[in-house]
Amino acid sequence: MRKRTESVALEHERHAASGSSSAGSAAAALDADCRLKQNLYLAGPGPAEPRCAADAGMKRALGRRKGLCFRLRKILLCVVGLYVAIPFLIKLCPGIQAKLIFLNFVRVPYFIDLKKPQDQGLNHTCNYYLQPEEDVTLGVWHTVPAVWWKNAQGKDQMWYEDALASSHPIILYLHGNAGTRGGDHRVELYKVLSSLGYHVVTFDYRGWGDSVGTPSERGMTYDALHVFDWIKARSGDNPVYIWGHSLGTGVATNLVRRLCERETPPDALILESPFTNIREEAKSHPFSVIYRYFPGFDWFFLDPITSSGIQFANDENVKHISCSLLILHAEDDPVVPFQLGRKLYNIAAPSRSFRDFKVQFIPFHSDLGYRHKYIYKSPELPRILREFLGKSEPGRQH
Repeated sequence: MRKRTESVALEHERHAASGSSSAGSAAAALDADCRLKQNLYLAGPGPAEPRCAADAGMKRALGRRKGLCFRLRKILLCVVGLYVAIPFLIKLCPGIQAKLIFLNFVRVPYFIDLKKPQDQGLNHTCNYYLQPEEDVTLGVWHTVPAVWWKNAQGKDQMWYEDALASSHPIILYLHGNAGTRGGDHRVELYKVLSSLGYHVVTFDYRGWGDSVGTPSERGMTYDALHVFDWIKARSGDNPVYIWGHSLGTGVATNLVRRLCERETPPDALILESPFTNIREEAKSHPFSVIYRYFPGFDWFFLDPITSSGIQFANDENVKHISCSLLILHAEDDPVVPFQLGRKLYNIAAPSRSFRDFKVQFIPFHSDLGYRHKYIYKSPELPRILREFLGKSEPGRQH
């Protein structure tokens, strides 16, 4: 009996020891886990936290990129909208196209006093004003031959008018669009022509420079006719030549056609950088490049020009002109393409109206760099004019 009791007691002791060791192991594990967490906390953020920060940075970059794309898309839509709207605006307001052709509101060089041509180095030039119509006034410059520059100092308008009756030939110069009679390249041409013994009379059309009036093809042509008649009334038997440049070639052929129809033609017509007609020129102009293949280009851009009464039909006018014709054109002209000048010559040369007159085309190689308005720089120009106009010697001194 005692042995049995002892064995039961031993069994209880073993179970108690086993229980106490299990409890100790659990407590030890719990304590180790607590220490691990504390160590992790003391060591700072783990690898997961940098990953979260990187993700946030990427999200911000993506957000900025999306914002930039949105802004670029918005700008692109505005540009496309404007591109599409401009043709409709021009079609609805043809006056815009007329303004772009004349460019009379562009006055360069700025801040020059057109009443004082001597400020531009023309110290043998007189400024005066003519009135072809009521409410229209034209600013005119008259430059006498360079050999008279000393005699011209301090002289009044009457002296300059009387000088037109001398033996020196006269060139009526019709400038192109934009700028004034005081434009730099124009002034340089006056100097060249003056040095060759020519009087040079030039003016600003109504609406240009200090001239008063509203521009139109009819008005510009009438202005040129009035100045021509004014010259002829004072020049006696002196030759009078008409020189047109760029848009001024359209005015020049309009004028000369009218003069030939009334049987008072000039002694010669010189066209520098001419076109065939304003529609072809507008279609070839650098400004039209971005719309040249736009659907309905002619309807949107060219028809408004015609509806505004602007034609400048050089190709038609030359068929009715009966005087000598000289065409000058640079191959590298970026404004009026060289092929338009060549095409005009090909129309004029076989015309019956020129059968008794000289028709000559002088190209200037692109390597010379004369472009649209620098033909006056050509050292060959004096010889070309002398041979064409038949003037080997300048007129005698007045």
